[in-house]
Amino acid sequence: MLRIENLSKTYDNSVRALDGVSLEIREGMFGLLGPNGAGKSTLMRTLATLQEADSGSATLGDIDILAEKDRLRQVLGYLPQEFGSYPRISALRMLDHFAILKGFANRGERKELVEHLLQEVNLWDVRKTAVSTYSGGMKQRFGIAQALIGDPRLVIVDEPTAGLDPEERRRFHNLLADIGSGTVVILSTHIVDDVSDLCSDMAIMGDGKILVKGDPQTVVERLRGEIYSKVIERDELAAYQSQHEVLFSTLVGGRSRIHILSNRDPGAGFERTAATLEDVYFSTLKEHKIKLAA
Repeated sequence: MLRIENLSKTYDNSVRALDGVSLEIREGMFGLLGPNGAGKSTLMRTLATLQEADSGSATLGDIDILAEKDRLRQVLGYLPQEFGSYPRISALRMLDHFAILKGFANRGERKELVEHLLQEVNLWDVRKTAVSTYSGGMKQRFGIAQALIGDPRLVIVDEPTAGLDPEERRRFHNLLADIGSGTVVILSTHIVDDVSDLCSDMAIMGDGKILVKGDPQTVVERLRGEIYSKVIERDELAAYQSQHEVLFSTLVGGRSRIHILSNRDPGAGFERTAATLEDVYFSTLKEHKIKLAA
């Protein structure tokens, strides 16, 4: 289990990126949702031993993450938002290099591992092609391959599907879902569907704080019967926002479908609709902003 207690981080520009973050994360897929600037990447980088926290603690089993960085790195798989690659270096050679860095000194053992991983992420046919020439989805699949070297106990993936087309996104989801059940996998994202599709536990983060935590189904149940929707003209949105608690709007055939939060039937053509994780996400952030402004 990963335990995080009162983790805090303030940058030199006085931005409080982490504000007393506490979480318990069990083995399996854990989704960390939040908008850009919520503190997700700061938390991920801290857990990946890439930066220091000001205070608090984080442990993975018996490993003190903040004090035993080298020990944690031996059981860590990390896929950041963006990662560089050497020009003209093939996936085969680059993954072999990463395996050496992870301590696989035996050449035969390393060769077997690298070939297995490239087949697992469906990159075997392009194993001799330079990673720098890969598409975005192929690079992300290569990133998962390097993150899985050494059978890690903690895998961190930061905004992994941003910019991927639907087919690559689905392929990437399948790769994440296949990671071993004895591994803590943290999926940090602002894409709600990634969490609802993959994760059995989750949290919503905003302004460096954990705002909501729970399994997606239970979290969604909190809004049962309180979500209503209606299709309106796009130029009517401002008027509806002044009259109702509009959570979000989506385009439908050139018009806007709005979701509102209401504890009673608002009438006026609104239809009650089943709550989704997207409703929870936007209502949580909206409530947080109201509290900050009060």
